Amino acid sequence: MSEEKMSEEKLNWKKEIWEWVKIILAAAAIAFLVNHFLIANSVVPSGSMETTIMPGDRIIGSRLSYRFGEPERGDIVIFDHENGPSKKEIHYVKRIIGLPGETLDIRDGHVYINGSDTPLEEPYLKEEMDPSENKHFEIPEGYFMMGDNRNLSADARGWSDPYVPKSKIIAKVQFRYFPKPGKVK
Repeated sequence: MSEEKMSEEKLNWKKEIWEWVKIILAAAAIAFLVNHFLIANSVVPSGSMETTIMPGDRIIGSRLSYRFGEPERGDIVIFDHENGPSKKEIHYVKRIIGLPGETLDIRDGHVYINGSDTPLEEPYLKEEMDPSENKHFEIPEGYFMMGDNRNLSADARGWSDPYVPKSKIIAKVQFRYFPKPGKVK
């Protein structure tokens, strides 16, 4: 084989490797951008949202949902919140129940908004909430989050700071992709 042909093959081999490296780097950059600016991928660690979302479910949320609109009552969201003695931020998945400027009362196992005599309609609940002590919350600039499995959910009812600012909401949950794909409502 001539020296020129060997040199050309060596050059082609290096060029081929460089092309693969560029493809891998581009794919990694796209995945990073999508995961940090468009979607939030999360694994649900607890049963606080049963039966809507089960422990171990993998969910996708849209990071863009609240850039162009406001969170609404009933939305399921992924958010950061400081809780517990360590004051470490933890990702939570809960449902928005109370909105900024509202009052929220929990009486006889039901939620009442702004002093209404009619309890909030919550067809997504796993079971009736156990009646416990009555609680009253005046929601400032933030959101009041609760799990759908009210009797086993560590949520805003027991947090030292029960209100989540909009800036801490990461994404609106859109769908479950594992183990049973489907839209989350």
